[in-house]
Amino acid sequence: MKDILKYNYNINDVEISEFKNFGTFVLNNKKYYLLEYFRSEEELKDIILIVNEMINKGLNYSIIILNNKNNYLTIVDERKYVLVEMGLDDSSELCVIDMLKYSNSLIVQNNKSILIRSNWGELWSKKVDYFEYQIRELGKDKKLVINSFSYFVGLAENAISYYNHTLKTLKPTILDKLCLQHRRVGYPNNFRNYFNPINYVIDYEQRDIASYLKSMFFKADYNEVLIELDAFLKNKRLSLFGYQIFYARLIYPSYYFDIYEQIMEDKLTEDALLPYISKVDEYELFLKDVYYALSKYANIERIEWLLTKKES
Repeated sequence: MKDILKYNYNINDVEISEFKNFGTFVLNNKKYYLLEYFRSEEELKDIILIVNEMINKGLNYSIIILNNKNNYLTIVDERKYVLVEMGLDDSSELCVIDMLKYSNSLIVQNNKSILIRSNWGELWSKKVDYFEYQIRELGKDKKLVINSFSYFVGLAENAISYYNHTLKTLKPTILDKLCLQHRRVGYPNNFRNYFNPINYVIDYEQRDIASYLKSMFFKADYNEVLIELDAFLKNKRLSLFGYQIFYARLIYPSYYFDIYEQIMEDKLTEDALLPYISKVDEYELFLKDVYYALSKYANIERIEWLLTKKES
């Protein structure tokens, strides 16, 4: 990575800490990340537009640096990299209120951006169809995956059905705006990950909040998750459409599929699924609690099997 910095950015004599897909260093009291880039070049063009819009608004949380050929993308040995400048305090954690503040600061007007990910039903259906094909062809020796896969596909199909029904019966309102979001937001949600521009997408802000709460459920105290959920509902007014797509997002088991994909790529062993499989009952009860929390704000559609779920 030092050679990449030297020959492409004219940066010499820095102490760089190297990790799997990135390196980091400090220069002139600023922190930098050399990140391996796995998305398309077309997406990068729209990411640059978002970053520049943030900078123009004084929201310069992260800046993508041009290389010495005046390009944002650096290609070395067929691998793609971008260099990102961030604030030094990049480990600070963000909560739901912080995320609402930042997403509200960048409402996206470009409804033709390649970064838009708001058609969840279609995207989820394509992904599930591919996973089902993949497991038939490649998953025969993965017993834990095979034994758990049908349950989580069923949960995904519930989410897809709920979202598609919402789309047919309700329409987005002025409250339902596309804004800066992320492919994934985990818990804890630190500044470094949240303002990593190669994680940016455009979507409804329910995306990030749901992603954060799902991750938090498996890593934090349950009461803390409910506190963050309550903070979101008290501080963000949604339409009935908005409340229902938020619920669909929580039902969809992205946490399982993220691990599943890494198992199928031989990046993780099947044991990585155990924390999620072991808490299926608790998560169903969480979804039941979420329904009643949302019902205080809107008359959302019921999912009977979840509401009749009893504690074991």
